[in-house]
Amino acid sequence: MNGWLVVAAISILALLGAPLFVIIGALALYAFTFSGIDSSAVIINLYSIAENPVLIAIPLFTFAGYVLAESNSPKRLVHVAQAFFGWMPGGLAIVVLVACAFFTAFTGASGVTIVALGGLLYPVLLKEKYPEQFSLGLVTASGSIGLLFPPSLPIILYGIISKAEIDKLFLAGLFPGILLIAFLSFYSVGVSVTSKVPRVSFAYQNIISAVKGAAWEIPLPVIVVGGIYGGVFTATEAAAVTAFYVLVVEVFIYKDLKLFTDVPRVMKESMLLVGAILAIVGTALGLTNYLVDAEVPQKLFELVRANITSQVTFLLILNGFLLIVGMMMDIFSAILVVVPLILPVAMQFQIDPIHLGVIFLTNLEIGYLTPPVGLNLFLSGLRFNKPILHIARSVLIFILLEVIALMVITYVPELSLMLVAGD
Repeated sequence: MNGWLVVAAISILALLGAPLFVIIGALALYAFTFSGIDSSAVIINLYSIAENPVLIAIPLFTFAGYVLAESNSPKRLVHVAQAFFGWMPGGLAIVVLVACAFFTAFTGASGVTIVALGGLLYPVLLKEKYPEQFSLGLVTASGSIGLLFPPSLPIILYGIISKAEIDKLFLAGLFPGILLIAFLSFYSVGVSVTSKVPRVSFAYQNIISAVKGAAWEIPLPVIVVGGIYGGVFTATEAAAVTAFYVLVVEVFIYKDLKLFTDVPRVMKESMLLVGAILAIVGTALGLTNYLVDAEVPQKLFELVRANITSQVTFLLILNGFLLIVGMMMDIFSAILVVVPLILPVAMQFQIDPIHLGVIFLTNLEIGYLTPPVGLNLFLSGLRFNKPILHIARSVLIFILLEVIALMVITYVPELSLMLVAGD
C-alpha cells in the first residue's frame, strides 16, 4: 500500500509540473530503497558516463548552436537558400525546411529552431501568399526535422547510451533525414502550385551576393562532417573546433555579438539546456540501472517473444510505442530511459543498433508534433499566439507524410546502413 501511495504522490507531482528529472530521480530512489539497495546506486552510473570523452561534445555543440541562433546567421543562411531554391515551385517552403534542419542539427533542440527561425520565416511565407494553415504547419513541423543530421545532440546521446559508434550514427542519419525533407518538399511544391504562389526569378547575382554574405558560415557542415570522416579529428574535437570557429566568426568577423555582453549571456542560456540534459542523465541512468538489475529488459523480451515472432510485426509495434514516448517525453529523457529497455529486445530480432537509432530518433521527431501533448505544438502556439487545436490541425498532413517516410526508414534498413556497411 505504501508503494502505491509513493507512486501516486510522484504522479501528482508530475501533473503539477514538477521537473522531469525530479520525477525520474524520485522513482529511482524509491525503487532502490524498496529493494533494500543503497541510494548511492542512483548516481553511480553517472561516473562512468562522465569519463566518456564524447560527453564534452554536448556543451560545445550546444554553445555553437546558440551562438548561431542569437546572431544574424539565420537571416544570412535563409538568403543563401532562397537564392538557390527561391525560383522553384515551393522554393521558399524548401528554404524553410533546409534552414530549420540546419539549425536543429546544431542546437539539438527543436524549440530553439521554432523560436529563433519561426518569427523570421512564418511572416515571409504569409507575405509570399502561402496559405496560413500550411505555413504554420510547415514551420512547426520543420522544428524537429534536423535531429537526424550531424552534429545532432540526440544522436550523440544515443551513441553514448547504446555504445554505438557516433561517427557511424552521423552517417546513418543522412539519407533518412534527406528522405524526410524530400517528402515534405514534394508536398510543399504541390501546395505552392495549387495556391499559385509567385516565384522569385533566378539570378546569379543573388546567389553570388548571398554566398558572399554567408561565406564564413557555409563551410560549417563541411568542417564538422568532412573533418570527422576525413580523419582530421574525432567527434569531440569537431565540437571544440566548431565552437571556436563559430565564436570567432560571429563575434570578430561579422560582429553580430559583443564579446563581453552577448557571449556571457549566450553561454548562460546554452548551459542551462546542457545542465537540464545532465540532470536528466544522472537520474535517468539511476532508474535504468534499477531496471537492468531487476531484469526488466529480459522480462520484456520474454513477453514480446511469447506474443510476437515476426520482425515486421515487432517493428510496427515498436514504432507505435515510440510515437507515444516521443509525444509524452522530451527526447533526451526518452533516449536515456527507453533505449536500454528496447535495445536488447531489438537485437534479439536482428535489428542493427545503428538502424534502431535512426528509427528511434525519427519516431521522436514525429512525437514532438503528435496531438494532444506533442511539445512543439505548445511551443508553436506560444510563439505564434495561436490556439493549440489550430496548431494541431495544421500539422496533421505533415505528421502523415513523416509517418510514411518512417515506414520506409523502418522497413528499408539499407537506407540507414548503406554508408556504414563497409566500416
